[in-house]
Amino acid sequence: MDYKIKSRIWIEADGKVLLGEGRVDLLKAIEKTGSLSKAAKALKMSYKKAWILIDAVNKSAKEPVVICSVGGINGGGAEVTPYGRSLIGAFDKINKNCWNYLDTQVIKINEPHRN
Repeated sequence: MDYKIKSRIWIEADGKVLLGEGRVDLLKAIEKTGSLSKAAKALKMSYKKAWILIDAVNKSAKEPVVICSVGGINGGGAEVTPYGRSLIGAFDKINKNCWNYLDTQVIKINEPHRN
């Protein structure tokens, strides 16, 4: 029998969630599509939920993470700021390092007991 360690990482600011895997996925989808509604659709999420998550991220962050523009002649859009991209990179690195560490630790309980 092999054991596995399960974990979820999130970053809080003043007791409120700033980033977690779902929010980072949403930010990446916004970056890819240039649109909050297209990002929400790609992730099978309602526009309202996506907007609430991005609003919460922006309010918890030290500076804007996403800038949204409304309608207009070319339609609206959403853009991840340079600060937002730096947060995505930092989160991804933290998450990867955490999983690498956990993978090394699970080996200790998967090895047969030795006296």
